[in-house]
Amino acid sequence: MLLLAMDTATPAVTVALHDGETVVAESSQVDARRHGELLLPAVDRVLKDAGLTLGRVTGLVVGVGPGPYTGLRVGLVTAATFASALGVPVHGLCTLDGLAYASGIDEPFAVATDARRKEVYWARYENSRTRVTDAAVDRPADIAEDLAGLPVVGAGAKLYPEAFPDARDPEHQSAAALAALAAEKLAAGDGGFLDPLPMYLRRPDAQVPKNYKVVTPK
Repeated sequence: MLLLAMDTATPAVTVALHDGETVVAESSQVDARRHGELLLPAVDRVLKDAGLTLGRVTGLVVGVGPGPYTGLRVGLVTAATFASALGVPVHGLCTLDGLAYASGIDEPFAVATDARRKEVYWARYENSRTRVTDAAVDRPADIAEDLAGLPVVGAGAKLYPEAFPDARDPEHQSAAALAALAAEKLAAGDGGFLDPLPMYLRRPDAQVPKNYKVVTPK
């Protein structure tokens, strides 16, 4: 097994290789505006560090979000392209699940990432492997009471300490954690993967203006 994992649903452009037992190479850069520019060089760097070629990859793992419209698509399209070229499967995982897994927390908690517009993407977990709610997007003040007393992992918790006073690491997504979670699921044969399709949760920022006037000839 050699899994190539990537996630661009958050400001972290993160890539990792996992051989079924351990992470053999990884790369992460936090830059919310350069997903398309940074992802492929990160893949090249990880393969070079591992001394392997893309042709050795037996499966792709990709974070499906939730995340902003443009950045999220970069990782999904890249994973789908590699999978098609190599003839290997793509395993989708919720981005929040990767952060939860990396936390190692063995008690109820939540994960919150920055959704912009003064909102967070979030979900509740029973432990680092078990999500108990669907991912959602809300204003921190609107969910603070529901999450009162719980640790909250992720950049969303760090951004809004008044709503989430018990903020925990990791702050940013790690493809290494995502790959390790996928390898564990594959070894156990329990499935639980998502289709590699974007989880947006809301409409994109760019929209066609209302009362748009057509100026081309009929």
